[in-house]
Amino acid sequence: MMEVYLDNSATTRCLPSVAALMTKIMCEDYGNPSSMHRKGVESEQYIRHAKEIIARTLKVQEKEILFTSGGTESDNIALIGTAFANFRSGNHIITTKIEHPAILQTCAYLETQGFEVTYLPVDSNGIICLADLEKAMTNQTIIVSIMHTNNEIGSVQPIAEAGALIKRINPNTVFHVDAVQGFGKFRIYPKKMNVDLLSVSAHKIHGPKGVGFLYMNEKVKVKPILYGGGQQKGMRSGTENVPGVAGMALAIDEIYKDFEEKTEYLYAIKDRFIKGLEGLEGVKVNGLTGRDSAPHVVSVSIAGIRSEVMLHALEDRGVYVSAGSACASNKPATSATLKAIGVEKQYLDSTLRFSFSVLTTEEEIDYTLQQMYDMIPMLRRYTRH
Repeated sequence: MMEVYLDNSATTRCLPSVAALMTKIMCEDYGNPSSMHRKGVESEQYIRHAKEIIARTLKVQEKEILFTSGGTESDNIALIGTAFANFRSGNHIITTKIEHPAILQTCAYLETQGFEVTYLPVDSNGIICLADLEKAMTNQTIIVSIMHTNNEIGSVQPIAEAGALIKRINPNTVFHVDAVQGFGKFRIYPKKMNVDLLSVSAHKIHGPKGVGFLYMNEKVKVKPILYGGGQQKGMRSGTENVPGVAGMALAIDEIYKDFEEKTEYLYAIKDRFIKGLEGLEGVKVNGLTGRDSAPHVVSVSIAGIRSEVMLHALEDRGVYVSAGSACASNKPATSATLKAIGVEKQYLDSTLRFSFSVLTTEEEIDYTLQQMYDMIPMLRRYTRH
């Protein structure tokens, strides 16, 4: 039986080169980067080199990179830190209805602290309307947070257009983008897009878990939410995760090598998978499927079969997929994203997410399709209506 991993939006397999570098650092170059002796200096050099790689990739300054434990912490610093640092200028925040829980739950917390949050709707493809964003903006709007790429259906927001609109209406409004799913799949240049804060997580791009970064425009006021030894200029106290930071930087360097070829390959296997689904009755793909969508995510609704049943049936055949966002909870729940795009009630608990990586092969795609063709008619026969 073949093993096929198609849950890359949840996490990716760490590159061997990344794992080897991290092992070397943990076992040989293990100094604390704040120490003044040679071991500390060696560790600090890994941190500096990582900043060079990330800054070059984003076309920003090295001093604008803040290392974190991942996307959730980056999102929390961006929203909570910015809100509390700028509350004298206003108390209004704008986000969307299909954000990651790290944004939605943080916004819910900020509402308890006296901030007002507007949640923008999306169309049936999961895209915001810029006119809605413009209408929602007020002179009290201090933050707008819009995800780059949706983690469930792969919709890609008009980030550059939104950034231009925000800055035209109020240059002081801070624009945050959760790019956890988009980074490594698209070329993202924050300054060109008028993005002030950008969240990224390493384990979505074949790096290690537990590390990420937040790009912070040097002009933006952000209050720390962690206090302690004053590392990273006091913005995020705590000893830096040197192996994780170095591993993340290497993964970034690797993912953006031959980037156009990798992107073309991802779109090709995505198209192969979607075309393969066309012969299955009662199966539909949610959202956009072309070059106007993410190259690595496909949301599939299967009439008459609960997502959990299909997920475990595929697992029994060696195929690993997701029944939504792995980051929301390991317990099944109705997807806010699917509800926001108007998916019919019968499909809300019958939807799976298939997500690919550059390591996914055509053979794995074909094997998965064959299992679905074998299983779906059989599972429907045993489903109670």
